[in-house]
Amino acid sequence: MNLLFKKKKYLVGILLAVLAVCLLNFFQKEVRSFFYSFSSPIQKVLWRAGDRTSDFFESIIKTGSLKSEIEGLRNENQELLAQNAALKNLKEENEILREALGIGLQKDFRLVLSQIISKDVSRDFILINKGSEDGILKDMPVITQKKVLVGRISEVYENFSKVMLISDKKSSFNAEILALDGGEQREDISGVIKGKGNFGVLFDLVPMEKKLFQGDVVITIVLGGIFPQGLLVGEVREIKKVDVEPFQQAEIVPFFDLSQAETLFVILEF
Repeated sequence: MNLLFKKKKYLVGILLAVLAVCLLNFFQKEVRSFFYSFSSPIQKVLWRAGDRTSDFFESIIKTGSLKSEIEGLRNENQELLAQNAALKNLKEENEILREALGIGLQKDFRLVLSQIISKDVSRDFILINKGSEDGILKDMPVITQKKVLVGRISEVYENFSKVMLISDKKSSFNAEILALDGGEQREDISGVIKGKGNFGVLFDLVPMEKKLFQGDVVITIVLGGIFPQGLLVGEVREIKKVDVEPFQQAEIVPFFDLSQAETLFVILEF
């Protein structure tokens, strides 16, 4: 009895399965629609999440690429700026050389062109980018392209040198007045240029009987052998006399302007 019941149950199961398959085939669209409608929100969420993830990684890649392009442009810009600066310096040097040639500097002296690399206005010295490798020696004169005396080499290193300005308190040298009175040369007036510090310069030890005037031009003389003849030093601004003293002195305004100077010449031979 039990065996017969089990067989009937088995046959009923098979019939139900066949019926279910037939129903699924008959209502295929409806079943698919049901499952699609049920799973669609889930698929949409998953698709959006995947899309956001894709966009996120894509944005990272694009950002990295953009940064790389910006860095490349920045490097190119810096190279162009460096080239422009080099061209500007070359142009300025050429102009300075032409000006020096115009007044015959290279005929009178053997020169080397140098650049100022440091200024210490409080201590009256500068550094230039030429040293022993360029033939620089201590006490060599330093001038501008207009034949204006700036100072002399005080310390020499391999690739740079220290220049003591004429305004340094340790600086002194012989000089004279080159001034015209009524179109004719006056008598020679000589003395000693002394540095006062802080760009101050004195024309000292001038005999009391000599007549100095504001605007007189002071130049170097070969006496003492430090500087060649005729370098421009400065202009007389104020004359100081004391009756009981055998000498008079004058405040001098130096011709060189350190704030404007960038390129100088070192006189190797004169």
